[in-house]
Amino acid sequence: MMEEQKLRLLDSQFSKFLAKRSLLSGEARDNFAELVCKLSMSLAAGDSCIPLTGEEKVLVGSSGLAGEGGNPLVVWQNRLYLQKIFVHERRLAENITCLLAESNSLVMDHVLLETLFKAKEGGEADWQRISAEHALEKNFLIICGGPGTGKTSTVVKILALLVSAMGPTLRIGLAAPTGKAAMRLQESIGNSISQLPLSDLIREKIPNQAHTLHRLLGVRRFSPYFVHHGENPLSYDVVVVDEASMVDLALMSKLVDALRPGSRLILLGDKNQLASVESGAVLADLISALPENTVELQKSYRFDGGIKGFAEAINSGDSSRAWEIMIGPQPDNVSLLQEEVADYGGEKYCRYMQAVRQARTLEDYGKLFSFLHSFKILCALRNGRSGVTGVNGQVERYLTAKGYDCFGSPWYRGRPVMVTRNDYALDLYNGDIGICMPDPERPETMKVWFERTDFTLQGLLPGRLSGCETVYALTIHKSQGTEIEDVLVVLPEHDSALVTRELLYTAVTRAAKHVRIRGKQAVFDTAVGRKIERFSGLALRLRGNEMSADAVAPADRE
Repeated sequence: MMEEQKLRLLDSQFSKFLAKRSLLSGEARDNFAELVCKLSMSLAAGDSCIPLTGEEKVLVGSSGLAGEGGNPLVVWQNRLYLQKIFVHERRLAENITCLLAESNSLVMDHVLLETLFKAKEGGEADWQRISAEHALEKNFLIICGGPGTGKTSTVVKILALLVSAMGPTLRIGLAAPTGKAAMRLQESIGNSISQLPLSDLIREKIPNQAHTLHRLLGVRRFSPYFVHHGENPLSYDVVVVDEASMVDLALMSKLVDALRPGSRLILLGDKNQLASVESGAVLADLISALPENTVELQKSYRFDGGIKGFAEAINSGDSSRAWEIMIGPQPDNVSLLQEEVADYGGEKYCRYMQAVRQARTLEDYGKLFSFLHSFKILCALRNGRSGVTGVNGQVERYLTAKGYDCFGSPWYRGRPVMVTRNDYALDLYNGDIGICMPDPERPETMKVWFERTDFTLQGLLPGRLSGCETVYALTIHKSQGTEIEDVLVVLPEHDSALVTRELLYTAVTRAAKHVRIRGKQAVFDTAVGRKIERFSGLALRLRGNEMSADAVAPADRE
């Protein structure tokens, strides 16, 4: 997909910067600059590296800028890396390999196992039970599966078995990439604990709070480094990370590096969802390279045949079947939207704005989040009439026409906003959603209220927010880690290389009850047929094909 990537100013200037500092001249320097530009563009697209031909490898080697240590570039297995990406990938592979080698089997509490996992009728394989057995045998485990397959409820049972096996001193850490995903993990675990026949001792040892990965590792202001790392590891014996597909290479490397020796790591995620926004497809690479440490849950308990069948058709690349599901009379919870996005979405948000008018207390404000999260418009693109910016403007104009003034003030009552950059001082992270409402104690003062992981509300003056945007509509990427009752997915008017099978699957599986698609069949068909491929060396390293930097070997795509 590289030929369809847009050249950024950063790509051009970075390539010129390195070319000028190389030992090359003339045509060789120009070719080197073009290769570096391609690498920069590929990193922006999510690749960890790019493949090199034999001629390109000689060119890079002659530049004087490649090699481990202080050089900006590294060549490994006929792949070209930026030094920092290479270090993250190698370090992650080394630490995962250590985790695999340290695996120690624990004594299973078979009575508790039988209590938590009832025998299946007809000899059907119980993959949830199998994952629990693996968790007591291995220090590293991946539990993958689509939405509603019971990943969270399974991990609660696993934690109960681990507490029983390792004793009351066991320390457990729960984390997710975003604040919203951490809140969902925390809520799901709380609900599961309340429904299981567990002793008070085990209940007390399973934590009731989840953190973002940044908070778990300990943020240092104005620094790319965390408090916890290899020399100052986390204190947990077991770390559980939900929505692991969202975790990029650098963050996963730093997490695994911060694990204390002998600890266990359990990753939960959906391999068919979008990979991280930043470089790498870590979860997919780990699953590909480590099948013996992966258990896939296959039965969905959330979806009925409608959304489940629709998602399966998209995931299998069967656009004809998926389109027929949308336009057919059944099921009635999956459909193609015929009316305008602004009319349909605006009417939905009128109910939210009516609740906003009636809200007076913090308790009322808390309920607004439920209104806001019950429906969401998910856009494939950011810009344009069918993108986030265009749709948000259309919804605001619709609401204003209905009597809810969205243009009298930039911080109007009820305005939903999303944080667009991490602010560690305020404990706010990219993707966190807030609602602009008056301070109940000082109604003349508007604040933006955020849900915290303990379900309290934090109110901040708008001027304290370093970056945010209106969020009646949000990109599908930003919706990861959420569950929404009713979803409207808006596709662009014309095909875009950014609209892929994984993007559609991620959008559709955010919906718990209803999903509607607004778009043309040609755009939909092309998107379903377009699958993301990211270039990486992580799986190759984990399969045991490790070689030193600059070694000669045929390049291959993971």
